[in-house]
Amino acid sequence: MSVIFQTATNAMTIQARFKTWRRLIFTLAAAAATFLLLIGCRKAEHDVVQGYVEGEFVYVASPLAGALETLNVQKGAQAKTGELLFTLESGLEKAAREQAARRLAEGRANLADARKGKREPEIEALAAQFKQANAALALAEKEFNRQTNLFKSGSAAAQEFDRARSTLDQDRERVSQLEADLRTAKLGLRTDQIIAAEANVLALEAALATAEWNLAQKSQSAPQDGLVFDTLYRAGEWVAAGRPIIALLPPPNIKVRAFVPELKAGGLRIGDRVRVTVDGVKETFTGAINFISPKAEYTPPVIYSRESREKLVFMVEVSFEPVTAARLHPGQPVEVKFGL
Repeated sequence: MSVIFQTATNAMTIQARFKTWRRLIFTLAAAAATFLLLIGCRKAEHDVVQGYVEGEFVYVASPLAGALETLNVQKGAQAKTGELLFTLESGLEKAAREQAARRLAEGRANLADARKGKREPEIEALAAQFKQANAALALAEKEFNRQTNLFKSGSAAAQEFDRARSTLDQDRERVSQLEADLRTAKLGLRTDQIIAAEANVLALEAALATAEWNLAQKSQSAPQDGLVFDTLYRAGEWVAAGRPIIALLPPPNIKVRAFVPELKAGGLRIGDRVRVTVDGVKETFTGAINFISPKAEYTPPVIYSRESREKLVFMVEVSFEPVTAARLHPGQPVEVKFGL
């Protein structure tokens, strides 16, 4: 009797376990169906890929070193093109510019003096000497003619005749010398000296331009409109040459980068319109593709089989109008929908 009861009890236990396993199988099948349905729904949205907002910063720096004297903008401010961003101490550069300006003024004065020759009083003195020499020459010619006549008539000695002729020759040489000096004084310096003076002025002008450029580099202005994303130094700190002080983020430099599967990348073109969705923002942002990477971001270590090609993705950049881009922030995760 007990054996029959035990057998019946075992049969009921097996039947109960069978029902439990059947319910579990049905549950797993329903879950699998739901999972496949979700996969099908995701496949239906194959035009949507993940991406993020990327900012290409403009780092503003001075090519010269110096202590940061003034910082004219703060982090988070909007800078306008041409607005002064910062100034470095510039005492040495100001002194160098003043020195170069004075040297240039001196060089130009020397060139002008070389071109116009001697001063007017000096030329007038030479002209007076030339006039006196001509008068002495005229008197020497008369005396020589008189002594010549006397010598021929035998009334004058040969010594007096020779003295008159010597005086005449000396006066002629004196007149020729003063005439040459007067022409030279009016002409100025020699041509090669003037050329040297002109070259010196050009060199001094270049030195002044260099000094002015160095002084100008101690102050930097915004090259374009943009957000002051970060300030990397505080007033009073020493800044090495070429070290960025301000990080600007112009709206045109705000982009979205997404990674598109290989099968989808082949159908994209530069200029295609896309729609971008940002977490927490109800409205969508419309942009256009401005870059498609020519190479895959991930390459499997095997030959390109059909299965491995599905692992290839290509980076795509999307740009926006400045007003739209200003509402995006670098680092934001986004969803990008193609095929608008």
